Amino acid sequence: MADMLTPEQRSWNMSRIKGTNTKPELLVRRLLHAKGYRYRLHGKAGKSRLPGRPDLVFAGRRKVIFINGCFWHFHHCRVGQHAPKANAAFWQAKRTRTRNRDADQRQQLMAAGWEVLTVWECELKDGSALEAHLVEFLGARQADARQAHSRQTMPAGS
Repeated sequence: MADMLTPEQRSWNMSRIKGTNTKPELLVRRLLHAKGYRYRLHGKAGKSRLPGRPDLVFAGRRKVIFINGCFWHFHHCRVGQHAPKANAAFWQAKRTRTRNRDADQRQQLMAAGWEVLTVWECELKDGSALEAHLVEFLGARQADARQAHSRQTMPAGS
């Protein structure tokens, strides 16, 4: 099927697709904030930018989270495997470059000592599984760890 839009209209539409503060990103941010986790946004770790500009940066833990759209980043789910019929070669090349760039940035981060988690858009459907996955990746909150430590060091009978 031919594209119903002119190249200028298609370009305008594509330019309106956000790269930051997307609905999936906001959902994960709200979930983590409600659980007491604090983070920096969009790859800022101190004064420098991290490779790939991760969506969430937990500098004290040396952990980052990317929140990726399944289609744009070529995920293995049904949505990610959908191949547009119009201009198929362009989309195949574009999505393959994105996947390769993601892998390269992930390697750079890991080489620099960062742990990396990618949350896929399709994983947002099951909120409890997503929450458990995020908490497992991030570990105990700092306040929870301090409380557990203080309970262990408190004298008996206090």
